[in-house]
Amino acid sequence: MLFLFLPLFLVFLMIGLPVFFGLLGAPGLLLWLNGQERDIALLYRNVYTGMDSFPLMAIPFFMLAGELMNRGGITLRIVEFSQSLIGHLRGGLAHVNILSSMLFAGLSGSAVADTSALGSMLIPAMEKNGYTRKFAAAITAASSVIGPIIPPSGIMIIYAYVMGESVAALFLAGIVPGILVGVGLMLMTAYMARSNDFPVAAPRATARERGQATMRAFFPLLTPVIILGGILGGIFTPTEASAVAAVYAFIVSMFILRTMTWSDLPKVLTKAALTTSVVLLLVGSAMAFKTVVSLSHAPEILAAFILSLSENPLVLLLLINLLLFIVGMFLDAGPAIIILGPILAPIFIQLGVHPVHFAIIMSVNLTVGLATPPMGLVLFVASSVSGVKVETIARSILPFLAVEVFVIFLITYIPAISMAVPTFFGFIK
Repeated sequence: MLFLFLPLFLVFLMIGLPVFFGLLGAPGLLLWLNGQERDIALLYRNVYTGMDSFPLMAIPFFMLAGELMNRGGITLRIVEFSQSLIGHLRGGLAHVNILSSMLFAGLSGSAVADTSALGSMLIPAMEKNGYTRKFAAAITAASSVIGPIIPPSGIMIIYAYVMGESVAALFLAGIVPGILVGVGLMLMTAYMARSNDFPVAAPRATARERGQATMRAFFPLLTPVIILGGILGGIFTPTEASAVAAVYAFIVSMFILRTMTWSDLPKVLTKAALTTSVVLLLVGSAMAFKTVVSLSHAPEILAAFILSLSENPLVLLLLINLLLFIVGMFLDAGPAIIILGPILAPIFIQLGVHPVHFAIIMSVNLTVGLATPPMGLVLFVASSVSGVKVETIARSILPFLAVEVFVIFLITYIPAISMAVPTFFGFIK
């Protein structure tokens, strides 16, 4: 009877129950009907134990760093820097949106923060520059998924925690795929700019203007260098790196740029705490959900079913990509990784897929799901910021989703895309 927990969970999602309650309610109800009261106690106790982990401490610190930089006006400096580089191209503001997302990814690692921060600034600017509001919202949502791919990445921290992988290896493995997604979106934008005669945002910046924009953005852009440099140099662990990032963001915003005041600090701390609470509650409930997955023997049943379809790893990778893409439409990336990672990863590792390679396949696929209708979270954030209906944004985002799906298949079938950087730095033997 326990195998019914997943269909029941999907029913709860469709009727509008929050994911946290669905993850606990579906297995809890079935355990009660099955007379397994002891396991119900275990289920809810695991909500706490699922959050009680040192590696997960990186999540609140990276959230805080992102909030500090948002409040400190650092987003504006990144946009100005991007515009000085590529604002003169046709469709310049759309390109600026994508490049800003790539740079912002190295600061916050959050697709939602990216959509909210950049969308509130760039969507009105793009509309004023001659773009439709629905296109501006769509490109903002599509480019924001780069946030959790380029390090630091919250979902890769979660994957490493669940599967016992190296956070540093996953961070490094995400660099090239993240850049590839950004370049792919820019190529699609360039094609659409020629076809639809998009406007040029501004004249080509002079060398002096670019230099000034670079100097204004210099300290914010040092953040990913400090994070990755410290981890690779063995100076601090990824969890300690997140604390260093938060302290650095505070010093830059408060004392170097002086764009934040002491009165801003309570709002920053409150917002970071609320965002972190949501993420960690989802992680805790997903870890508890995972307990019932084990009790139901669903991993063994699913593994046997998958292997019965084909013994060819290439065919199975195609099928798993389709499964993950569908899952990403309905379930947030963090809970999906916790639930499906322990089920799927061992199957493909057994078939010869490297653990880090599979981690990136899964993480990128589920991240793209954040911008995929009908339940993609960043679509709702983009709708809130822009005032455009979710279904309207969903139609406009389809060309960009096609690019991201293409990149997913490149990552899947060309392992070197994700494996080259961590191998170069010695994290993969």
